[in-house]
Amino acid sequence: MPADIRTVTEDLAVAPQIALEDLAALKAAGFAAIVNNRPDGESPDQPSSAQIEAEASRLGLAYRHVPVVSGAMTMDDVAAFGAALEELPKPVLAYCRSGTRSCTVWALSQKGEAPADEIMSRAASAGYDLSGIRPYLERD
Repeated sequence: MPADIRTVTEDLAVAPQIALEDLAALKAAGFAAIVNNRPDGESPDQPSSAQIEAEASRLGLAYRHVPVVSGAMTMDDVAAFGAALEELPKPVLAYCRSGTRSCTVWALSQKGEAPADEIMSRAASAGYDLSGIRPYLERD
């Protein structure tokens, strides 16, 4: 299991890249679903979405691929991530290369659902400085 799993909310944790062999431990730890925020081929050493999905399915974990290109996140990405969180069984583990993208897309998906201070506090408690998106979260 990845050593750096960070709890963001009761229903969501984020982590850096996971390996196929991590999935059984994640299920044993109580996770019900996995969200992969990495586009396939981002790094030569990462398992493909299809590989993660097949192993997750074999283990009875729900899976969603919401690829977010680093530095090029779109509002469609945010909407897809928000929909995944609404639809998937909880708790969910979202992962990307470092965990930052997953936390950022979560924070943006929470705009209008929670006050900016609460979103920023949850991200900070998980070890992520998302101060760069604060102005967006505070805009009407």
